[in-house]
Amino acid sequence: MSRSVNRREAFERLAGFLLASPLLLGAEKPELADSTKLANVFDFRELAKSLLDPVAFDYMDEGGKDEISLKENRLAFNRIILRPRFLTDVHQIDLTTELLGKKLDYPLFVCPAGGKNCFFRNGEEETARGAAAAGAMFVTNGGIDDYLASGNGPGHWWRYTTGGQFRTENTMLDFVEGLEDTDCTGICFTVDNMLVSHRERSIHNGLVRGWCNLDRIPRDSAGNLIYSAGDRTWTTGEYPSRPFPTPTWDTVKRLRDATELKIMLKGIMIGEDVEKAVGAGADAVVVSNHGARQLDHTGSTIEALPECVQAAAGKMPVLIDGGFRRGTDILKALALGAAAVGVARPYLWGLTCFGREGVARVLQLLKTELALDMGMSGVAKVADIDRTLARIRNWGYTGGRL
Repeated sequence: MSRSVNRREAFERLAGFLLASPLLLGAEKPELADSTKLANVFDFRELAKSLLDPVAFDYMDEGGKDEISLKENRLAFNRIILRPRFLTDVHQIDLTTELLGKKLDYPLFVCPAGGKNCFFRNGEEETARGAAAAGAMFVTNGGIDDYLASGNGPGHWWRYTTGGQFRTENTMLDFVEGLEDTDCTGICFTVDNMLVSHRERSIHNGLVRGWCNLDRIPRDSAGNLIYSAGDRTWTTGEYPSRPFPTPTWDTVKRLRDATELKIMLKGIMIGEDVEKAVGAGADAVVVSNHGARQLDHTGSTIEALPECVQAAAGKMPVLIDGGFRRGTDILKALALGAAAVGVARPYLWGLTCFGREGVARVLQLLKTELALDMGMSGVAKVADIDRTLARIRNWGYTGGRL
């Protein structure tokens, strides 16, 4: 049994023991088992780090190669300054917004993330249930069809793909027809993952990516990693190749012709690609550098956002993810033209600590911070947020929490 499972189960057993104790009958939950005692998403990160096997935590936490973009995704927010306006009526804050004809309770969505079973058993469905409880838009990696078909899932969900289903006309049609028979909003086509980057923390740790489908990191009683025949660790020095041609802009056009579902391209970082997305018939783009886990030295997503919004020219909504940890981060993105903001690591921290409850709690914290920050900035409605709310300064910054 793995160290990650041992730690989590020990945590759960301790909490269960305390809750069952006669000394605590009628008392509130102990602090250890109460997600409301965590003040912000960084608190969830620290608790998740203490619960997870270090190999699993590094897999969640790492970026590509030197992790420059990973740091810049956070540090760039410090160059954007809010311009609060006062003596406006903010006694009621309205976070609702519309995205592609659907109403969102708030402009925050749950990004796809692989390997969730490394962090919590049945992680994809737990995340979906947490997103549904929080009323958030959800992008699923798949594998939870029964739950989504139950009618209890998120009201606004998308299906993630990196394009493997688009290899032939038949596989593309099979994919879209299966989704058209559901209440799926559309297809989130992630375009920045055609080759897999060097994740050097995982290389040093000897990670086998398949472990993240097992809900455990296999270790023996002495804590040593257990390798099985056929296991391949993440490594360097292998020249990149793919057995089949990778998707192109023509693939997007064929997908547009094949379905009336909404198409969202995730992983766009330059204005030229936004213009091509409009021309190919996509409905939206997500400015994203894959959580800084793919190509390094791309800069932050928040830096790329204004260029991409300008290129969209109002013809499609531009969403964004990458490094968002605070309500002020979300507010800055909305001021720079983002239609909605996605998060991944924050809800993974919540998932690790408390399962679906932790996912919902992290989303609720970010939602609440955004509402407070809007009110303190003198803006009562998401619809009233505009470019005048932010300015960008040329200032180097080396501190702060990542």
